[in-house]
This record gives sequence, structure tokens and C-alpha cells, in this order.
Amino acid sequence: MKKLTLSLFALILMLALAACGSKDEEKPADNGASDDKPAAEESTEVTITHELGETTLEKNPEKVVVFDFGTLDTLDELGIEVAGLPQANVPGYLSKYEDEKYENLGSLKEPDFEAIHAMKPDVIFISSRQSELYDQFTEIAPTVYTGVDTSRYLDSFKENMDKIAKIFDKEDEMKTELADIDASIEEIKAKTADIDSNALIILGSEGKVSAYGPSSRFGIIHDVFGFKPADEGIEVSTHGQNITFEYILEKNPDILFVIDRDAAVGSGSAKDSIENDLVKKTNAFKNDKMVYLNGEYWYLSGGGLQSVKEMIKEVEAGL
Repeated sequence: MKKLTLSLFALILMLALAACGSKDEEKPADNGASDDKPAAEESTEVTITHELGETTLEKNPEKVVVFDFGTLDTLDELGIEVAGLPQANVPGYLSKYEDEKYENLGSLKEPDFEAIHAMKPDVIFISSRQSELYDQFTEIAPTVYTGVDTSRYLDSFKENMDKIAKIFDKEDEMKTELADIDASIEEIKAKTADIDSNALIILGSEGKVSAYGPSSRFGIIHDVFGFKPADEGIEVSTHGQNITFEYILEKNPDILFVIDRDAAVGSGSAKDSIENDLVKKTNAFKNDKMVYLNGEYWYLSGGGLQSVKEMIKEVEAGL
């Protein structure tokens, strides 16, 4: 009788366990997600903090509008497609973007907002020339400011490159690019540390000249590359300090870096007006140390991956 009772008890227990197991199979695994919400989905958005604010947008935007030639230069180097840009005064090395397959969106200082709005872009890149119009751009699409802070040129340039890399998932490629640039800069700094020559940076435009010193628009020559300034007291300004040719002779630089704005914007050349009788008396002219810098890289598209590489090569000529 005892054996019968034990056998019956064992049978009941087995049936109960089987029933529980069946219920567990029917119950979906609780992994913190429902059928309509995947457990782990990688975010497709990125938030970029820049000088004019904070911008959230979808990664890898397809319809890209660019109002900064330094950014256009960078996107071109990375193989990223652009949909529209201002086609007035496009640097020669980026002339393929003058093709009609790209939307012409006015000029750097006078954007065609009607055309931009009609495009319905996914992102707009702007620079200092459009900074006052930032709110108007943001009404159309997420807008990212990529102007270079010239008072901290190299750091600001790298920050902009990191922003672009995050937006387009090019972070590994960008690290390699920036490492190569750093190596080239270190080579120049090693050489400038061993020379006593001083340098003056001037911009020629329509017969007039302006000078740029440390922390200025072209101050990277002093601040990053290590050339000693011929004048420590030059006013820090985007447009430079107005000077005379007598001033250039008075400072008598050993190296004279010249940015020819006229050539950059297609209105002739400033070379004839700059190489006058006064400038010819300077050490720079006598020792063949007048270094003409390509205005397309320095004036129109500074702060791009390609332009910074070329700026480094051109400065080497001053050595």
C-alpha cells in the first residue's frame, strides 16, 4: 500500500513539473524588449556642439549643402558627395563643383535661401562668412558651423575634422589623416626652432597691403609652424592691420610671406604692386625669401584637409 502511494505521488509530481515547463515555453523570454521594440538598436543620430550652438542630425546625411570651402575640401578628400554649394569663386582645385549637377546656391555672403529651401537638405555646413545668418539656415535644415578659430588654429581645425568624421562615420580615416598632418608640422617646427630669421605675413589686395601677426587669420605661420614674427605688436584682426610699404621696409623681414588675394578671387595679381622699390630693399627680397602663398588655400578654403596639407608644403618653402 505504501509503495502504491509513493508511486502515485511521483506520478502527480511529474505531471505538475511537465505542466510548468509547458507554460515556460509559451512565455517569451524577458530580455527587456517587446516585439515592436528591438532590445538594442544603434542610434542613427549624432549631436554636434559648435561655436553657434548644438545641432542634432542623422548620421551619414545624403543631401549635403556646403557654404564653407574648407569643409567642401574635406568632404572631397573623404569621398563624400555634396548636393549644393555657392558656385561663385570656387577654388580652382575644387572646380569640379562648378558643374551643373551641383545646385548653385548663390554666393558665400549672399545665400540663395529660396533655392536652399527647395532642395530640402539633410545638413548645411556654414562658416564665419554666414554666421549672422545661422538662424535662417537652421529654419531649413540642421546647420553645423565649421569656421576655424584662428586664435587656436590647429586645435580648432582638428575639432572641425572630428565633427565631420562623426557625422559621416569616418573617424578611423580622420585619425590617420590628422596623425600625418601632425608629423609634417613637427618636421617644420624642428627646423624653425634652429633659425634666427624673422617673418612677416602680408595680404595684397587691389594695390593695398595688410599685415597679420600671431593669433590672426594667418597666424598659424607663427603660432603653429614656429616662425618668429618681425613685429610682435600687429593688431589681431580678421582683415589684418593696414600697413604701408614703408612699414615693410622698416620691419625689414628676413622672410616675407605674401597672400595674393587678387589672384585668389580672379582679379589679376598683387605681385607687381608688392614688389616695388621699397620692398626690394628688404632682406626677404634680396635673399630670395619672398614666399607667395596660394590664396585659394589660405584665403578661400583654409581649414580643410587638403588646404592644410598644401599650406604646410608652401610654408616649407620659407625654410
